[in-house]
Amino acid sequence: MPVSTTPQGTPTWRLRTTRAQWLGYLAWLAGVSLFLLCWKMISDNTMWVFVEDAGRQGSDLLSRMLPPQWSYAHRLWKPMWDTINIATLGTLLGIAMAFPVAFLAARNTSPHPLVRSLALVIIVSSRSINSLIWAMLLVTILGPGVLAGIIAIALRSIGFIGKLLYEAIEEIHPTPVEAISATGAGRMQVMSYGVLPQVMPAFAGISVYRWDINIRESTVLGLVGAGGIGLQLNSAINSLAWNQVSVIFLMIFVTVLASEWVSARVRHAII
Repeated sequence: MPVSTTPQGTPTWRLRTTRAQWLGYLAWLAGVSLFLLCWKMISDNTMWVFVEDAGRQGSDLLSRMLPPQWSYAHRLWKPMWDTINIATLGTLLGIAMAFPVAFLAARNTSPHPLVRSLALVIIVSSRSINSLIWAMLLVTILGPGVLAGIIAIALRSIGFIGKLLYEAIEEIHPTPVEAISATGAGRMQVMSYGVLPQVMPAFAGISVYRWDINIRESTVLGLVGAGGIGLQLNSAINSLAWNQVSVIFLMIFVTVLASEWVSARVRHAII
């Protein structure tokens, strides 16, 4: 039975109508039915024999990963440096492409509705494909190596940066823009002095945040041949060298932790 409050703050009880009660029951029935259907589909496609043995297999795998083979660490510095470069260069390339796309996608800065639709298609296309899939496609086209990884990170970054930036552009305060336009300033002058100063802090924060995400994503691109430490991870897993895998995991963890600290400090200084 729902409760409403009077203007004086006194709670009063309201009896649901019969239609509201039935709608509530039907909503619960639909939710429970959907949950049971999904659970049945998952259960039918799950090999429960392996699930029952998962604890023993996990503990066995963990015992093979310990102790880590620390002598292997010296071979990981260059691949990790490649990973950081993939993330950094890919982010910079993505920023360069996302910046104009965002202005074309924003309602208040787009020159034409057709141009805005095209820019939105670019943003949605970029966001709908994961960087690992971009890397798989680019490795097929360009061959294995860091170039495929850099472009994959850039293509994925366009959608993320472009979406957040064009939303920030649409939320700017219109008064500075109107004041500059009233002086007879041209379109580019309005952009430079009325729009950019309002969105640059958000743009800087978005870019740094995306770089932090790209550090994490670039660590796995090597699994499909796009360079970086993922190549060593794939090689160690294929050769069942689990004590080397643990070293790679620890190095990735430390790198991601450091990138998180750097990005947080930079965002705090900018915003």
